[in-house]
Amino acid sequence: MTQAMTQDELKAAVGHAALAYVVPGSVVGVGTGSTVNCFIDALATMKAQIRGAISSSEKSSERLRAHGIEVLDSNGVDGIPVYIDGADEIDHAGHMIKGGGAALTREKIVADIAQRFVCIADASKLVSTLGTFPLPVEVIPMAVAQISRHLKALGGQPTLREGVVTDNGCRIVDVRGLKITDPLAMEQEINQWPGVVSVGIFARNKAGVCLLGTAQGVKTMTF
Repeated sequence: MTQAMTQDELKAAVGHAALAYVVPGSVVGVGTGSTVNCFIDALATMKAQIRGAISSSEKSSERLRAHGIEVLDSNGVDGIPVYIDGADEIDHAGHMIKGGGAALTREKIVADIAQRFVCIADASKLVSTLGTFPLPVEVIPMAVAQISRHLKALGGQPTLREGVVTDNGCRIVDVRGLKITDPLAMEQEINQWPGVVSVGIFARNKAGVCLLGTAQGVKTMTF
């Protein structure tokens, strides 16, 4: 009987599988989080075949540089073939909740530059409806109370993530109790509120592919 893979082993498996989507000679978009760390470690094995990376967080940039991979300024790149990142939740249409690591705004910027978003995740992240994972919203500090009132009006229970300041100098409000049945509409609604830097719904910049770590191995989902 084959022993089931641990969550760490599943993360390593999808991180390695994502190498198949890296275009040789190109700049690679790199996300943030424990699963992405596995991808960065795998990417180091082919660093001579890429021009460098655009990173969505200071932590990922440090890990890339430690492997000898050049981190480039996103403003100097017209576009990239692929962005590889994890998710806190992903539904069966490729919509995601992201921001558990407080890097959602930079993640969304890199996703917007990329032609394709490849999500790497373990099977526990796949859901029918987004919202069980608290929705992160990055907010300019002076707007925290007002944005929290707006989120309560939507039916959510917002709480300020204590002790967290983003790489952009902003705060994170986590929202529990939302059932996100129309991710694109909710993303557009929240994004227009003054003071919101970005909301952790990735519907406009949803995944095109998800490499899902399952007990049976890596499953490829396309959207």
